[in-house]
Amino acid sequence: MKRVKEYIALVIVSIFLGIILSIQFKTINKTVGEGVMPAQRAQQLAIELKKAQNEREAQGKIIEELETKIKQYEKGEIDKNVYAETLYNDTMKYRMLAGYLDVEGPGIIMEINDPPVDLEFGDGYSISDELGLVLQVISILNAADAEAISINDQRYTAFTEIEKAGNHIEINGVSTSTPIVIKAIGKPETLESALNLKGGIVTQLRDYDYLVHVRQEPSINISKYRKIKEFIYSSPLEQTAN
Repeated sequence: MKRVKEYIALVIVSIFLGIILSIQFKTINKTVGEGVMPAQRAQQLAIELKKAQNEREAQGKIIEELETKIKQYEKGEIDKNVYAETLYNDTMKYRMLAGYLDVEGPGIIMEINDPPVDLEFGDGYSISDELGLVLQVISILNAADAEAISINDQRYTAFTEIEKAGNHIEINGVSTSTPIVIKAIGKPETLESALNLKGGIVTQLRDYDYLVHVRQEPSINISKYRKIKEFIYSSPLEQTAN
């Protein structure tokens, strides 16, 4: 009788082990892809990361070469006549508008930290899940005449992409995480007032328990947009005289 009980217990244990192994196998397949071992997936990701880093470095070198050529041309032409000087100044202005120049000036710095994690229940959420609120901040700063904006030191332009990637955020193709630090150059008092309006974006963020700090700064540095944008489908529209 004792042997029968031991045999039954052994069978039950074997069944439970089989169920556990089956669940683990399904979980791995769902996470890394069916038929792909974790080590293989990690190797694939490492290759893709290296490729992306090489492409980014190559783009950076191209930008530097082009900027060097532009500066040589601009400085060479500026000595010739007033027209060239005007053209040079206009070029600088439009490059600033497009975000292709490092800039500095007075403005504000806004920092958004995630709410404290509930130690009892372990619950927590992140601003990376609320990118709409981040975009709302950008929209308010633009409406308040901000002249340049960056998010975690990534220049915000008309071509900026902001996407959620797992537990991180990708801005201009660069992975970043909380806290979110937004810098804006413009009239500091106007920018701060726009963010701190009663019932405005700062109030909304704090209502969701985000930790928000906004301060004015006499001098802020904002780096240029570093990705190359090629126009494939667009071309300048010829202006005709009326």
